[in-house]
Order: sequence, then structure tokens, then C-alpha cells
Amino acid sequence: MKRLTLGDVCKKESSNIAQKNLQDKKGAYPIYGASGLIKQVDFYQQDKEYIAVVKDGAGIGRTMLLPAYSSVIGTMQYLLPKEGIPIDIKYLFYAVEHMNLAKYFSGATIPHIYFRDYQKEPINIPDIETQRKISQIFGKIDALITSRKEQRTKLDQIVKSRFIEMFGEPDENPMGWEVTELEHQLEIVGGFAFKSTGFTDSGIPVLRIGNINSGHFLSVNMVFWPNDPTLARYKMYPGDLVMSLTGTVGKDDYGNVCILSDEYPEYYLNQRNAKLVIKTTMNKHYLSELLKFSKIKKRLTGISRGVRQANISNRDILALCVPIPPIKLQEQFADFVEQTDKSKYRQEKYIGFFQCLEKSIRQEWL
Repeated sequence: MKRLTLGDVCKKESSNIAQKNLQDKKGAYPIYGASGLIKQVDFYQQDKEYIAVVKDGAGIGRTMLLPAYSSVIGTMQYLLPKEGIPIDIKYLFYAVEHMNLAKYFSGATIPHIYFRDYQKEPINIPDIETQRKISQIFGKIDALITSRKEQRTKLDQIVKSRFIEMFGEPDENPMGWEVTELEHQLEIVGGFAFKSTGFTDSGIPVLRIGNINSGHFLSVNMVFWPNDPTLARYKMYPGDLVMSLTGTVGKDDYGNVCILSDEYPEYYLNQRNAKLVIKTTMNKHYLSELLKFSKIKKRLTGISRGVRQANISNRDILALCVPIPPIKLQEQFADFVEQTDKSKYRQEKYIGFFQCLEKSIRQEWL
């Protein structure tokens, strides 16, 4: 096995395509941005499978393995194997993904990374057959993770369908439920401004936006804080309902709610997140699902403040008017959600297991 650098085995190519110039383009060739496929156009820049890296803005350092006869916009760049280097493109993708290129970012307003910096990353290059075997293993693990995530998504869709069946579309309120402002139904506890210099490798986990922003708790990039009696107000527990308050203007990356899992016995709530403390006339499962409906959520994100960074205030949440069905009916819905959550929990465990397996293999082989 050879130990080389990324710059030894691949080269960088740039894209000069601006997304704003694609409006009138139509065709059969896909073009991608940081969030994935943008549209089909009538041209392509690469005629072979390649790796794309987000080099500017949100998602910086993210890598994608993209198909032949496609392109990326100018906020991304191409990584292509050098001629004469025996390397499997899928193996190269998994190796680059493992490098965490985001750590090379610079720039305060619009972060960016440069190939001249991250090309120094070391990479193991076994013989080509071993590369292919390794990439096949990663491919199978990725397929298993994708399958479990799809099953989890289907369960979410079942819960949403059940909500509509029982209560109707909340924005339309076809069943004529009483409508009231949330200030009559809940109180809000804001997070604490924990200093990153005080984070530790053990203690009580600190909930940051990335941990709760997907609609369910994610134990990714966890940081911890020593137990501190003076911070008791900011302690959260399994079953608490929390919401992310800050994101990017024009994106769906804030105003998301999450009911905390029992993966940890307690948590600390970081700033720009909030705990929704519900009174007796509303069930947390009802409110959680209600706030996931796009038209309801838009009432919060549509009035958010900020030029680049969007913010939701406590007052925005408390002023939100929502339908309030009878509590007994809400509790029936909650029973259904809790049964569904048992299946979702199993999927989460499988996903976590496969992700840990993939991580350990990456550390050993890449």
C-alpha cells in the first residue's frame, strides 16, 4: 500500500457556471449545486464519473460522487483522477469524504476552501482490486443506511396522513376547531450562550442547532459541558419539545421542532434554540406535528428577521394562531405517534449501527 497525498492522485478543475444563467436552459444533462440536482440542461462539462466538492458558501467541504455527462455550478469544483494513476473513482470518493475538507475553510462572510490547501491531505492507495473491494463494502453499507432512512421517512408520512385524517389540514382548519394564539398554550425557555472554549469530551451534551434541526435528535458532532447547578434552567430531558430559531434566509434550515430522545438522560440547551413548555390543553405530539406543516411553519419563517442570518423570536412563536382540537382527540393521535415511534426507533438504531460500522472501517482502511 502506498501513502500519497490527494494532490498526487487527482487534479482540480473549476466551473464557471452561474445558477442565475440556467433559467432558460433545458435538456437531458443534469447540473448540480451544493444541495443536489438543480435541473436538466443542454450541455455538460464532464464525460466521466467524478467527485464534486462544495468550495464556497453553505455546505462547504461537502463531497458528492456524480455521474458522467453532467456538470456543477461555480460554487463547486471537480476532482478528477490523474491519468496514469490506478485509482477507483468510488474509492477516491470515500477517501475524500473521510478527510473532512471543511476544516480548511477561510473567509468570514462567505467561507471557502482551496485545493492548494487540502491537496496535502494524505491518502492510502492499495492495489486497484483492493480499492474496488473497499468501495463495494462502503456502497453496501450506504445502501443499507439509505434503505433504513427511507423506511423512517415513510413512517413520518404515515404520521402526517393520520394527522390530516383526524384534524384536517391545519392551515385550512376544515373541521372548525377553536383557533388561538400559542401564548395561551405554552411558555418558551431560551438556550444559554455556552462558550465553545468550555466544551469538553464528556459531561452533559449541549444541544446545538445541528442536533435538532432534522425533526428528530441527531447525535452528531456532539459537544459536552460539565454539570453546573447554576445552569439548571437550561437542562432538557427526554421527551422535551425543542425548536431551532436561527438559520439562513430563504432556506428551510430553522424553525424545526424535535422531541428529544432518551439517548442521553439529560441535555443542556444552547442559544438560538428554545424549549416549548406546553400547558394542559395541548399535547406535545400534536404541536410537534402541527409545526412541521409547511404553511404553518411559513408563518414563522416568513417573518424572520435578518439579512443573511434568519431569526425567529419568542414573540413570533407565541403570536402564532393554530387550531386546538379537543385534548382527548390530541391524546389519541399521540398514542398513534408513540406506537409509530417504536418502529422509527428501531430504524434509528440500525442507521446508527451502520454509520458506526462505516466510520470504523474508514478509520482502519482510509
